[in-house]
Amino acid sequence: MLPLNPWEHQNAVKSLYSRCVGVICEKRGITRMELDILLFLANNPCFDTATDIVEIRYLSKSQVSSSVKLLEERGYLKKEYEEGNRKTAHLKICEAAAQAVADGRAAQEQFLEILLKGFSAGEIETMKRFNDRILGNLNAYMREEA
Repeated sequence: MLPLNPWEHQNAVKSLYSRCVGVICEKRGITRMELDILLFLANNPCFDTATDIVEIRYLSKSQVSSSVKLLEERGYLKKEYEEGNRKTAHLKICEAAAQAVADGRAAQEQFLEILLKGFSAGEIETMKRFNDRILGNLNAYMREEA
């Protein structure tokens, strides 16, 4: 018997998150993948390429690519290139996406409030440190296996 089963409640957590952000997707007329990409870029400004999204979020390249294209067509994202490097596109959030991002962040806050209700700041910090270590172990293993 495992002393800790980190995946035991993952579907419930995913379901709660989907409920929180699903309202925003409907309100803004965007898909969950599109909102996830906008929020990833907004919350992680140092990771601004489609490759970053694929590698860090473990999403499929084709889904990210098609969602980025749709976000560009809507005027929510634009690609920028560094001088001398036309190969790597850096994704920038446009002003047209500002309200969707703000709504998405509010939904993320709501999700965290529900999930962490009753935990002290110290407990949350300890949980964060442990989760960071677990993620580090997971990423190290995935790199070794690649």
